[in-house]
Amino acid sequence: MTRRLPLFALCALLLMVLLSGCSEPLREAPITLKGQIFGTYYQVILAKPMTRDQVADIEAGILDELEAVDASMSTYREDSELSTFNRSPVGEWQPLSPELMQVLKISRQVSKASGGAFDITVGGLVNLWSFGPEARPEKVPPEDQLQERLAQIGPDKVELDTEAGRARRLSDVYVDLSAVAKGYGVDQVGDYLEAQGVENFLVDIGGELVLRGHRDDDGDPWRVGVEVPDERRQVAQYVLALTDMSVATSGDYRNYFEEDGKRYSHTIDPRTGRPVEHALASVTVLGETTANADAWATALSVLGPRASLDTARREGLAVLTLERDGEGWISRVSPAFAERVGDAALDKLGIPRPGQDPAQDSLQDNEET
Repeated sequence: MTRRLPLFALCALLLMVLLSGCSEPLREAPITLKGQIFGTYYQVILAKPMTRDQVADIEAGILDELEAVDASMSTYREDSELSTFNRSPVGEWQPLSPELMQVLKISRQVSKASGGAFDITVGGLVNLWSFGPEARPEKVPPEDQLQERLAQIGPDKVELDTEAGRARRLSDVYVDLSAVAKGYGVDQVGDYLEAQGVENFLVDIGGELVLRGHRDDDGDPWRVGVEVPDERRQVAQYVLALTDMSVATSGDYRNYFEEDGKRYSHTIDPRTGRPVEHALASVTVLGETTANADAWATALSVLGPRASLDTARREGLAVLTLERDGEGWISRVSPAFAERVGDAALDKLGIPRPGQDPAQDSLQDNEET
């Protein structure tokens, strides 16, 4: 004799089957997505659980955003929009995408405000000094070649027509956006995540960051390390508790070469055509957008210890600098940085507040300003 399940039991069993088929296990937080882009790494940390399908969709969208920026602004891709612009005839207007035009506008603004310390036409000099895609031997270039390329460059050598969305080169300059495009890519990924309803995340591309929300359910802020300016080790000198902001750092202690016992930094001063020689080793900028913070971190690294902080005060930039001092270093911050992180955080980190450092006003350096 066959026993039959009661009707209510059959319904309950059917419901369980349907639910098990529709539900999907969650990936526990934090969820880390990472890979390679722009000649460096990217890492995205999502602070809330998601299903595997959601994560797959998010990751595909992130890759689309990164690929779009790379296809537009890479100097290592012959088919990129920027490479095409760099090959365009001198004096002829070229239509540009809104994204590339936006990065050019940011670059022009920072160049003007920094007195030419930031210059996207410096690419020819970067290549000459062995730090660009030309893959030249690591050696000091001949003086005549240096002067020739220095005469070609300048922020006024690229003209923008923002209304028409076009630009033209006024001399045979090589535009290099590596000091701002990476930050722009961070912003694009951050905007994409927010558009998908993701509220708590960290995006990191080669050390340039955007932080949103919190890193856990306890509401803790994200923790960002500022490295010791030492090429021999990677150790965080300071750990900053931050949220809802962008962070960019520029330093001369990783990428350099030596010739005849002298060290040549990859940070090229576009005003002299030569690597910087001052004591400023690292600049960290907190800002509203990573592209702007990225560009300013480079500009301030060129300016040197005194001029960088003077410029930060004038422009209202939140800046932390690390300056070489014998075997150690000196840490200084701008008023805007102190306001953003708070006095308690500075005291905990052991960083003097602006006005509390007697050496600040008498700072001496050998930079040209």
